[in-house]
Amino acid sequence: MEHSITTSDCVAVVASKKTWIEQLAIDQLTYTSSLPGMHYCVGMPDLHPGRTYPVGAAFFATEQIYPALIGNDIGCGMSLYQTSMPLRKAKLDKLAKSLKGVEQQCLKHLDEYIDAFKKDHQLHTSSFDHKLGTVGGGNHFAELQRVEEIYDAALYQALGLDKSCLQLLVHTGSRGFGQSILLAYQSQFQTQSLRCGTHEFNTYWQQHQQALAYAQLNRELVAEKFMLALKTKSEMLLDVHHNFIEKIEYKGITGYLHRKGATPSTQGVVMIPGSRGDFSYLIQPLDAEKSLFSLAHGAGRKWKRGACKARLDQRYSMQDLQTTSLGSRVICQDKTLIYDEAPEAYKSCAQIIEDMVDAKLIRVIAKFRPVMTYKTEGSCGS
Repeated sequence: MEHSITTSDCVAVVASKKTWIEQLAIDQLTYTSSLPGMHYCVGMPDLHPGRTYPVGAAFFATEQIYPALIGNDIGCGMSLYQTSMPLRKAKLDKLAKSLKGVEQQCLKHLDEYIDAFKKDHQLHTSSFDHKLGTVGGGNHFAELQRVEEIYDAALYQALGLDKSCLQLLVHTGSRGFGQSILLAYQSQFQTQSLRCGTHEFNTYWQQHQQALAYAQLNRELVAEKFMLALKTKSEMLLDVHHNFIEKIEYKGITGYLHRKGATPSTQGVVMIPGSRGDFSYLIQPLDAEKSLFSLAHGAGRKWKRGACKARLDQRYSMQDLQTTSLGSRVICQDKTLIYDEAPEAYKSCAQIIEDMVDAKLIRVIAKFRPVMTYKTEGSCGS
């Protein structure tokens, strides 16, 4: 594989020598490749350590799946919306005022929307509906952006993007629903795999598919609340999960592709976001079979959560971190989170993109500048 670090016949990392990757992430990738039924593991240039398994990687297994590898946020992903709000009206103070209390909106027509969506997708859960339409904690966000630069005018125009108006990028997942599925599985199986065809496999698989639909619904509701708060309209341009399991055929073998923070290359154009103080990139996937039909899902962390405040609180106050070097604004009232998610805690998204371009995995369509990043107005849920 071009521009990659190969550690064994079944383990590779798509990254150049310019991209720093922590050795622990490589070790976790190698460990995961040794699990029963694992055939191929590919780390993306945003690869970084997780609790047991690395984030920013794809894993192909046969005869079994690993729910613990996917973790609690089943269906976490990205959606991009073209809004009708002109850039000339995008004043930071006004946007921040309009978005105050945005997640707490209780609107009857959204309840009707939820009921209709659930019926269409045969969703049976209701225990976590109070979290629908909320961003959550961690690296989740909803971000108003504007087009900074266009690299492929034909693809850009075909998507219906409007440079004179704001875009909205939503990154969140299945909220408490995915967590409940993982806990139920762990209480019985810890981190063991589930073999295909068993009752336990079929039960998890059905719940997993429901969580994917729930995550999509959550992103749609976040976008709808933003549009109502801003008194504007939007059109969804893309929606993809990057934390899920998919049944595929790879090199003539039928198996299960586990994406742990890895964007699918099989669903058309996708967004690769940077940190809240970095650019995001709209890209067209190319031939990504060599990277297990997967791409990076973001810039990738450099620093562990929990260690960021000690590194930064002598340099920045919480107020300092509510603005970025790109001139954008950050809405986040959780002191721990705003330090954990500081731009300095992440790699350069431009380098991640360069690695994938050099590996001939993607074509860049456009670059987007953050305008207003919404994290949370108070203490965050998971």
